[in-house]
Amino acid sequence: MPLPPSDIAREPLHTRSIRVNSYARADGQWDLEAELIDTKAYDFEKRHGTVVHHAGQPIHHMHLRVTIDAQFTITAAVAAYDAAPYEENCAAIAPDYQALVGMNLLRNFRQVVKNRYARVAGCTHLTELSYVLPTVAVQTMSNQRRQDEVNNPNTKPFQLSGCHALRLNGPVVQEYYPQWYVMPKAEAKCE
Repeated sequence: MPLPPSDIAREPLHTRSIRVNSYARADGQWDLEAELIDTKAYDFEKRHGTVVHHAGQPIHHMHLRVTIDAQFTITAAVAAYDAAPYEENCAAIAPDYQALVGMNLLRNFRQVVKNRYARVAGCTHLTELSYVLPTVAVQTMSNQRRQDEVNNPNTKPFQLSGCHALRLNGPVVQEYYPQWYVMPKAEAKCE
């Protein structure tokens, strides 16, 4: 269900699009390719009025690809820029994102990235783009994990307790994963 329409007249200003595609590689690893695009809905002057940035033209257009192994550890990383407000001055930081190699997407990744690329040590937009990678990696590997669960039915599914709907004492777990269901304490006392 989409958001309800606004009750107040509005004027569009800014659009940020983030897209991530994942790929299974022939070497048994996976590539996650993330892209961020920012556009404005209006023209504006930059460089003290000597240049006009036109509505709809990307202000930021960055790419980040990481390769991960089956344990969600990054084995390769590359960043690239198609557009940035300060062109080569922004893009100069791209090689520094190779330092993502060795980080694990499921082990405090966002905080580790935040610490490593804080302030002038990184690009705000590339760093923010990296924050979507853990959940995309989980989705990328879901079919593999599903197969692992079929082969090992006594292993608790990875996603349980990962969000509100998949809480162990909730109706989803009760219906779809009854082996792992835990009765809520209030109901348990009533019996």
